[in-house]
Amino acid sequence: MSVLYIALPIALLLGSAGLMACLYCIRDGQYDDMDTPSIRMLIDDRDEIDDAGDSASADIAN
Repeated sequence: MSVLYIALPIALLLGSAGLMACLYCIRDGQYDDMDTPSIRMLIDDRDEIDDAGDSASADIAN
């Protein structure tokens, strides 16, 4: 029974710390956009290629 006097406050402390960390991440914007990072590699980067001014980009554009 005396273990509860130690384990319960520790469990409540860890649970509240996890909840506070989760709320901090949500308010900080960590979970705002979950779709774009997974498809970012599929987006065509032609604007960046054209801005570089490489001869290869001139061949691609023509």
